[in-house]
Amino acid sequence: MDKHYNLDTLCVQAGWSPATGESRIPGICQSTTFFYGDSRAMADCFDLKSDGYFYSRLANPTVTAFEGKVAALDGGVTAIGCASGMSAITLAALTLAGAGDNVLCSQSVYGGTFNLFGTTLPKLGIECRFFDPDADGADIEKLIDDRTRFIIAETIANPSIVVLDFDKLSAVAKKHGIVLMVDNTLATPVLCRPKQFGADVIIYSTSKYMEGHAAALGGMIVDAGTFNFKNNPRYPAFNVPDESYHGLVYADLEVAFGTKCRAQMIRDTGAIMAPMNAYISYLGCDTLALRMARHSENARKVAAYLASHPKVAWVKHPSLPDNRYRALAQKYLPDGQGGMMSFGIDGDIERCRAFMESLKLITQETHVADVRSCVLHPASTTHRQLSEHELEMAGVPANLIRLSVGIENPDDIIADIDGALKRI
Repeated sequence: MDKHYNLDTLCVQAGWSPATGESRIPGICQSTTFFYGDSRAMADCFDLKSDGYFYSRLANPTVTAFEGKVAALDGGVTAIGCASGMSAITLAALTLAGAGDNVLCSQSVYGGTFNLFGTTLPKLGIECRFFDPDADGADIEKLIDDRTRFIIAETIANPSIVVLDFDKLSAVAKKHGIVLMVDNTLATPVLCRPKQFGADVIIYSTSKYMEGHAAALGGMIVDAGTFNFKNNPRYPAFNVPDESYHGLVYADLEVAFGTKCRAQMIRDTGAIMAPMNAYISYLGCDTLALRMARHSENARKVAAYLASHPKVAWVKHPSLPDNRYRALAQKYLPDGQGGMMSFGIDGDIERCRAFMESLKLITQETHVADVRSCVLHPASTTHRQLSEHELEMAGVPANLIRLSVGIENPDDIIADIDGALKRI
């Protein structure tokens, strides 16, 4: 796919090649295994000497088509389709870090990610050091030592709506020769391409905006191809021979991170995206550019309405003139800030519950970022595993309501919110 195409064209066209005579839409290869008449060709696949398919636990043609589309959108060298967004984060982390290592994670990340790094990975011997994304770069640097393997943050934090200062974190990562990993789920490549701002690994829950219709679970890891692992003392596993692949040294490869992630992590965990989910996500991605423009515009109108309502204590969306992240949003997300926002009901949890139960069009869901508008009370659901202190760190007060603005008519969305606010 030619690099000069605009993103709206790439959303539709990427992932297929008209030169091959194949269908522009990938077929569903619902098969676990593949036939080879040539024993050497099959052996070369196992040795990573040639491309091909031998078992869908490692690669599948339908998944490959979707991987190619996402890699093209982000300008990456490869992408790896995973079973979910959380599996994508987990596999990316385990590709870079092991027992005795530590990682830096923004304290404003999604609750599931916070729990992964704060509770689960430490059980495997990987320490997590949380940092305030608004802190000075010098303060963040103080957390780094010679066993730090990567820094991770979200472009737009879920649900605190903190906008990432790419330049600050990228400068810290480059100074210390550390991978910068960015979860770009709520921005998508349409609104922000993290590679352009220094990210080395990009993560998505494709179940959200990318697929767009709450129909298919999935995640994606994009290798931006920007990090040089060769002779970097922080990454010995990339610079010593992998005996399970006859002494292959990943740092010698053009695609070092992506190859190691697939060859080891996907191989050994089997957490690859299902072919049917890849097919549905591929189709959903065709309209990504159109949908993100509508989500962003609808959210701008809804945020302005909420900001003027007497029963709303506060609103967080980067489109608002007084939002503390407006300057960062204009710098990194100039074409729109997506449909996610959070706001606080003037009152306690019971008033939050009454408001949500009074909505007619907007539904209560664990999900976010699809075509339909939905709400959630994170403190009692997605973030309920966190302590009061952790909730405060994550920017999730008790009266926070997460609103994912869909692509319905904005007047209908506002009318539904207005009616619910009148009933509390």
